[in-house]
Amino acid sequence: MVHYILSENDPRAAGLEAPYIKLYTAATPNGFKVTILLELLKLDYYVRPIDIMSGECKQDWYLKFNPNGRIPSLTYVDENGEAIHINESAAIMMFLADKFDKDFKYSFPHGSTEYYEMLEWVFFQMAGLGPMKGQYHWFSFYAPQKDEFAIERYHKETLRLLGVLEERLERTKTGYLVGDHLSLADIVSFPWIHLKRLQELENYPRLSQWLDNISKIPGVEAACQIPKPKAS
Repeated sequence: MVHYILSENDPRAAGLEAPYIKLYTAATPNGFKVTILLELLKLDYYVRPIDIMSGECKQDWYLKFNPNGRIPSLTYVDENGEAIHINESAAIMMFLADKFDKDFKYSFPHGSTEYYEMLEWVFFQMAGLGPMKGQYHWFSFYAPQKDEFAIERYHKETLRLLGVLEERLERTKTGYLVGDHLSLADIVSFPWIHLKRLQELENYPRLSQWLDNISKIPGVEAACQIPKPKAS
């Protein structure tokens, strides 16, 4: 269950009882990856919304534990009050899976073939799908001036990467990118495709079905509202 901490001055921020999870995040695909996993694992956690548009993630207090100044960031305080800070969405998800997914509902045993395949598709998203679609969105909707060459380049590369996922789903024939169940491999890419869906997605039937199936899993849609996206 999610609990909100609205600011660093919120009295609840200083009175948390260990052990606890505190997620600093915003309404972005990278943030939703983590909230999806937290919701699927049915964990209690605290969310501290970060206003990335105002540059809150560049303030000194945040940079002390996240020197890259990005979201999400996670703080885990154990039973003894010892804190660990983890940055980068994939690293956070791997930490949560290692610590809380002991039955491998959303991951695979370390050392197994599926485990390394899962890592492959996690890194595919981190190095490919996320940056390319992110750049496409930036140049299409947020850049101060239009650059048609950049828009076309990142659009084409995003479509190519969707094609890679389509082909992977054809090969596995399980409805998942790895193995026979939902895993980090699927969760990391889902919000990047689910949010601001491209019109061309209809040309990728397996990927479209994969997207719809994950959307219907209890907790997934709720997780994509944590924190509540601002009206655009």
